[in-house]
Amino acid sequence: MCGKRHKCSFSRLEVVLIVFLVLMIAVTVALLVLHFLTQENSSSNDYDDPLPTQKPSNGVSGGYLLGAGRADCTGPVAEIPLMGYANPDQVGGGLLTRLYSRAFIVAEPDSSKRVVFVSIDIGMVSQRLRLEVLKKLKSKYGELYRQDNVILSGTHTHSGPGGYFQYTLFWITSKGLIKPSLDAIVKGIVKSIDIAHQNLKRGRLFINRGTVENSQINRSPYSYLQNPASEQSRYSSNTDKEMVMLKMVDENGHDLGLISWFAVHPVSMNNTNHLVNSDNVGYASLLFEQEKNKGMLPGEGSFVAAFASSNLGDVSPNTKGPFCVNTGESCDNPQSTCPVGGAAMCMAMGPGTDMFDSTRIIGQNIYSKAKELYANASQEITGPLSSAHQWVNMSDVQVELNATHTVKTCKPALGYSFAAGTIDGVGAFNFTQGSVEGDPFWDQIRDQLLGKPSNETKACHEPKPVLFSTGEMTKPHPWHPDIVDVQIATIGSLAIVAVPGEFTTMSGRRLREAVKFEFDSHGTAGMDVVIAGLCNVYTHYITTYEEYQVQRYEAASTIYGPHTLSAYLQLYRGLARAIATNTVQDLPSGPEPPFFNITSFTLVPAVVPDRTPVNKTFGDVLQEVRQHYRVGEVAEVTFVSANPRNSAENMTEHNFLTVETYVNGSGKWQVVRNDASWDTRFYWTKGSLGQSNATIEWHIPNGTEPGIYRIRYFGHYKKILMPINPFEGISSTFEITSL
Repeated sequence: MCGKRHKCSFSRLEVVLIVFLVLMIAVTVALLVLHFLTQENSSSNDYDDPLPTQKPSNGVSGGYLLGAGRADCTGPVAEIPLMGYANPDQVGGGLLTRLYSRAFIVAEPDSSKRVVFVSIDIGMVSQRLRLEVLKKLKSKYGELYRQDNVILSGTHTHSGPGGYFQYTLFWITSKGLIKPSLDAIVKGIVKSIDIAHQNLKRGRLFINRGTVENSQINRSPYSYLQNPASEQSRYSSNTDKEMVMLKMVDENGHDLGLISWFAVHPVSMNNTNHLVNSDNVGYASLLFEQEKNKGMLPGEGSFVAAFASSNLGDVSPNTKGPFCVNTGESCDNPQSTCPVGGAAMCMAMGPGTDMFDSTRIIGQNIYSKAKELYANASQEITGPLSSAHQWVNMSDVQVELNATHTVKTCKPALGYSFAAGTIDGVGAFNFTQGSVEGDPFWDQIRDQLLGKPSNETKACHEPKPVLFSTGEMTKPHPWHPDIVDVQIATIGSLAIVAVPGEFTTMSGRRLREAVKFEFDSHGTAGMDVVIAGLCNVYTHYITTYEEYQVQRYEAASTIYGPHTLSAYLQLYRGLARAIATNTVQDLPSGPEPPFFNITSFTLVPAVVPDRTPVNKTFGDVLQEVRQHYRVGEVAEVTFVSANPRNSAENMTEHNFLTVETYVNGSGKWQVVRNDASWDTRFYWTKGSLGQSNATIEWHIPNGTEPGIYRIRYFGHYKKILMPINPFEGISSTFEITSL
């Protein structure tokens, strides 16, 4: 290190790091230049005329009007960075399961009040995404669905396409704002709400709770232990094991859908994965929907099952815990480091043999508990609907801790341990968790390239050593949001607290207690309070004040400073009080968030014209299936392919594959699997000069009927000065035997 010396020499590692840093800055500069060159007005509304507002009949005795809807929001599955691990090398290269938006509408019998809850198979809901959706809803439904009664919640899968943010920080690893990705999610959300709106019918709601075992660990137990011992003693675990399940049936008792809230990170699929998928909670949704929609393919059928996120901030599904991948010894220590290799070697895994198996096991556990709770749900939800919402400048909230002490939140900033990542996905350059001091080397590079944090910001965030002072970085747009949504919706005795980020276990417990206490104190006792995570705008993590002091990853990513949780407790108590006292109309709406004038700018390369090998056409088979397979084996075929982005960017919905069985007697082929099925995998391999291959795998599951099968592949190719054209390929037939 140089320190204060005038002359110094750098080690080889330091030179490499500096070069890498400069390359990152070059990428950022390229993004900014591209942004200014391509800036244009927002695109016009591309929806048809608004649907007529449904007018349900009045006078229903008890119950609600209920509607559920599901729509595809997958978007491009190739060449787009995946959102979650912030790993620029983790780009889409195919499809494991499709991503869906699942919408639920609850309306009072006279249709006077409504609540909409949408769970989306994406990393998180961005502010840009929410603003786009609200704009579309207003154009279709007027004031029926608004910012106060519509909750958008991301499941937090780390295996969905990115590129749907308007704040600069998220452009770096997502390579900008990617219009096909943003549009697919917006259209999917709006379509799912449309379907739920059209399906409204009289029905009843039931709630149930239960414990999910063997499906989670606390990935920052050292942070959790900083909370008061008296508080910890009130709980049997350092994670919330309770699942809350809301069951929906029509007036005749027929199943409509469910929403489950359970705290676990959907990171069973790790940061080496390149297949777009919905991870463990998405697999649970697929299992439940296939159970209820008998005879239907994934994505089909009227029953909708959402497994939504909750206070999952410090909760991992990798139940074997952290181990040094090079030595096998435990690295469950305050810094999550290994004796050899440091923090980069410390990773958590399990419970399965690989990430696919782990996803299946955790998803199965969650599904099984939800199935049990659904079957036994008997506590009915009744009562009026209400919703309260405010926009808040979270960079400047005055918080009254008690009668004599007032503190405030800070401008956004990320600490050193943010760069360390977690045991679910390690960071770069061997940064370590638990860093409460900066490093002169990195400080110097940051100051020269990005600007020096102000003394005010550094003091406000103590003991966090500021790595990136994002609240003071504004070019070409702010790097982090200041204006944040806070929202509560109540359905009878159920209060859904929509939070804009990832609350840790103890933060979530304090929030639920605070909201429940506020309702109890104002004549609305007995409320069931659930936290819906990653809603409306993404603001990273929210730790307790005590957890913040030791600055592991979650604390370093608590961007509004040590009093962030206290600010949220104050704000959500205010919303609960307004609902309980029927004074929601008196709440100030707060400062509206910005809608930046961006349509699309990205460093993702344009799709080049597709080409085939000599004497081949699109869809030709390059590697055939075998003639015979047994249950448990993998049928595999490779085709001459074209870029999958041709399909995603030019078709509303597209299926890349089907598995079909020959039906004796009818002489017809019947589809038994599609590309949303868990046991099919679509891999796309990019070659040179526009050539590419697609490999389709079918992992033949137990229970598969013996018979004759084939695999079909569907794509679209692009030629110079020609429209995009569809094509398909078909494998040879093969026989499956049970043993």
